[in-house]
Amino acid sequence: MHDAPDPKRPASSPAGSPGESASGTAAQLEKARRDKFDRLVAMGIDPWGRRFDGIVPIAEVRVRGDGVDKAADDGPTVRVAGRIMLLRSAGSLVFVDLHDRTGRIQLMLGKKQVGPDVWKVVDCLDLGDIVGVDGRLGWSKTGEMTVFVSHLEFLTKSLETPPDKYHGLVDPELRQRMRYLDLIHGDGVRDRFVARSRIVEAVRRVLADRGYLEVEGPTLQETAGGAAARPFTTHHNALDMPLVLRIALELHLKRLLVGGMERVFELGRVYRNEGVSTRHNPEFTMLEAYEAYGNYETMMDLTEAIILEAAKVAGAATRFEWMGRPVDLTPPFRRAKYDDLIREVTGCDPTDPVSVAAAATKVGLETAGRHPDVIKSDLFEATVEKTLDGPVFVIDYPASICPLTKRKAGQPHVAERFELYVAGMELANAYTELNDPDLQEELFRTQLAGMAAEESMARMDTDFITALRHGMPPAGGLGIGIDRLVMFLTAAASIRDVILFPIHRPRA
Repeated sequence: MHDAPDPKRPASSPAGSPGESASGTAAQLEKARRDKFDRLVAMGIDPWGRRFDGIVPIAEVRVRGDGVDKAADDGPTVRVAGRIMLLRSAGSLVFVDLHDRTGRIQLMLGKKQVGPDVWKVVDCLDLGDIVGVDGRLGWSKTGEMTVFVSHLEFLTKSLETPPDKYHGLVDPELRQRMRYLDLIHGDGVRDRFVARSRIVEAVRRVLADRGYLEVEGPTLQETAGGAAARPFTTHHNALDMPLVLRIALELHLKRLLVGGMERVFELGRVYRNEGVSTRHNPEFTMLEAYEAYGNYETMMDLTEAIILEAAKVAGAATRFEWMGRPVDLTPPFRRAKYDDLIREVTGCDPTDPVSVAAAATKVGLETAGRHPDVIKSDLFEATVEKTLDGPVFVIDYPASICPLTKRKAGQPHVAERFELYVAGMELANAYTELNDPDLQEELFRTQLAGMAAEESMARMDTDFITALRHGMPPAGGLGIGIDRLVMFLTAAASIRDVILFPIHRPRA
């Protein structure tokens, strides 16, 4: 609630401030703002502001205000700063909604209270301007917590008219292209990115508490490895050599295991020259962590700890719905074998290639000339993934589609790998890492056979094989897509909603 404006003087519209008409053209609105800018300069005021110390976050001011008697007129003096989001004139009073990163509060600027010189500055205010004020904290007659301003400091002039409150920044692509406006005007947008920051902090904290060391690998590499993906290519002029942007963090982190860094992780950007969707962006953030003397079960325990701590700092409940699907984060998370899930969902015999091919054909998948395990993988993606509410660790994948993974003891056709699924989306991928250099080289050569020259791993990373020959300890390794984790824990429908600046097609 706000104090009612003086009926003898029209209130400013949501599109501007006193003297700025909602119906004015863009050019007229810009001219009105420029005129106010010039008036500020003429008064000797810097429209771009200066240092303003002693600011108290608005959320803290509001806590303090809860202890002020609503009938009292001797509340404490406070200093706040922020952006003007609502501006209403009522004769010799102006009411402002001021927002900072922590919340909003009403300001009341009275001509008598601030004096004639400052009142001239008040008359130059617009929506979007940034100001700092000192004033008495109290309550308005209508029961609104208010800072009764005694001093105003102009900090930044906004020269652009903000989007209309009701019909403005609603197009999703425009919001992502102009993220700065989305953060200012979008409900809950800033909160989501604050949550992202806290989630990343929680991930780092869990790993640090377990003795992991954070490292940084190269973004520019001679050979793309560690995943099956198409890389972005570039050229280094001084060395006259082709380079690629990394598609994964894995192979350099494993080199560090060889070097005796027994618990390492990296939180870094990776780049894949592939499509864009609600779950894919060409540039995204990955966590990869490796622990010497561990295995994929070690990584399951670590994954649970990371997700539970991340959920805690994001304020997620133990049980909730995401994308209309039930989720229960009560540990331990369910573990289910890959073949068992295929049998359960499709009714085929996952150990029989003929049965798998028949099930794949039934759901419209191509089978001719394809490896049985590739057909099985496609069948899993087409039928099983969407049934996994989770969280569920899907374990023990076909070895032939896992070239970096150790085989299960006594079961050479099974890889010690898991993927964690929630609501049909993969959140994490982990292995017991393959450390046999001869087998690794053989698997690389098999994978390279028939690959197009531009595909990832179309060149052998011979230095990685050399590193393995020096001896990499048995280890577990984990990868978590941070963007997807944030999607999940902040109830975002698209990965583009949790990346500050996602990539877009060029504007027409």
